[in-house]
Amino acid sequence: MLPLVDVAALTDGDAAARSGVAAALDQACRRFGFVRIVGHGVDPGLRHRLTDDAAEFFALPTATKAEIAMERAGRAWRGWFPVGAELTSGRPDGKEGIYFGAELADDHLAVRAGAPLHGANLFPTVPAGLRAAVLEWMEAMTSLGQRLLAALATALGLDDAWFARNVTADPTVLFRIFHYPPAGEQATEADEWGVREHTDYGLLTILAQDGTGGLEVRGPSGWVDVPADPDVLVVNLGDMIERMTRGLYRSTPHRVRNTSGVGRLSFPFFLDPSWDAEPVPIESLQPGDASAGPPRWDGGDVHAWQGRYGDYLTAKVSKVFPQLMSRPGT
Repeated sequence: MLPLVDVAALTDGDAAARSGVAAALDQACRRFGFVRIVGHGVDPGLRHRLTDDAAEFFALPTATKAEIAMERAGRAWRGWFPVGAELTSGRPDGKEGIYFGAELADDHLAVRAGAPLHGANLFPTVPAGLRAAVLEWMEAMTSLGQRLLAALATALGLDDAWFARNVTADPTVLFRIFHYPPAGEQATEADEWGVREHTDYGLLTILAQDGTGGLEVRGPSGWVDVPADPDVLVVNLGDMIERMTRGLYRSTPHRVRNTSGVGRLSFPFFLDPSWDAEPVPIESLQPGDASAGPPRWDGGDVHAWQGRYGDYLTAKVSKVFPQLMSRPGT
């Protein structure tokens, strides 16, 4: 089972307690690239509001959900997509969802420059409370993610502001709400996959789940089921933190198996490098064992890649939603 760490001391603990939490997180990142956390301080009432509003939205007729379809957001790549519209490894996922990001006005420099994944969110009129819940959730997750990065920095022998100063001064913030409908009675083997094997792209992913299982992580000894506890947040690492830590930390493959017979809601939040940041290996760290574990799911090599994070993310998302990338003006 994945390790469970109480991170409350990162907010109100003394130096020794914070150091202990940092060490526990560091061990989990080195061994699994995944960790479950409690004591995170996120208001359970906010999570209930978010879950209730999400369930209400996904129960709406398709035509109503399509009023905020991603195609309406242009280069911002925000809004709703139907089951099968998102691809993993070139194959349709068994989920629908809504994409959100930092709420940016039309006069923001990146929006004016036409940068992909920048702009205003598309929020539904029903349920009316979803907008406030999403914006509050993203703010809470950003704060938590920065605390976790500060702890990892100290565990790596850096000062606690290292990531905030060098990588996340203006983080790329992305948030998704996913709904995995139950597989039909005549489901095929392909239908059982809500999402096939993949890794995330940036620094940290912070995931909230409802009580329905399905998430699996590729651990050192094979695939591991992740318990679906709504009070426990699941944190995993992305490609950029593996690259920056020279392989000491792992961007671990994971997948969602959709066989429970009931619907599932999940809420992944991504705290990624600033759009123009160039994530480079941290010189003070000794390289990890690049040969440890199986080959990457996509045959790629994050250690050979170099450039701006925004370019890396755009290239990845364009494979997830090729139909958006191919539209004029995107």
